[in-house]
Amino acid sequence: MKYAVIKTGGKQYRVSEGETLTIEKVDVEEGKPVEFDQVLMLAEEGKVKLGAPTLEAKVKGVVINQTKDKKIKVSKYKAKTQYHRTIGHRQPISVVRIEKISAK
Repeated sequence: MKYAVIKTGGKQYRVSEGETLTIEKVDVEEGKPVEFDQVLMLAEEGKVKLGAPTLEAKVKGVVINQTKDKKIKVSKYKAKTQYHRTIGHRQPISVVRIEKISAK
């Protein structure tokens, strides 16, 4: 089984070909290809390559959807001053299908 560990949006993800992934928003339109070049690890048929810090490999995918995540509630409270405030936040996300993992 072939898989890679990529870094995008300040987070690391383990991906394999054909997998659907929900990540921080990338500025690419729906249906357009996206390329990840920060590959930290590559595993293929029991052989593992580690980057220091990255490898010369690319992971290609297609953006399926640009949407927002579930709403989270953020509450602020200060005791004895009668101050409390609640606001909500929805993080923009991208749904990406991984098409190909290629090493140079």
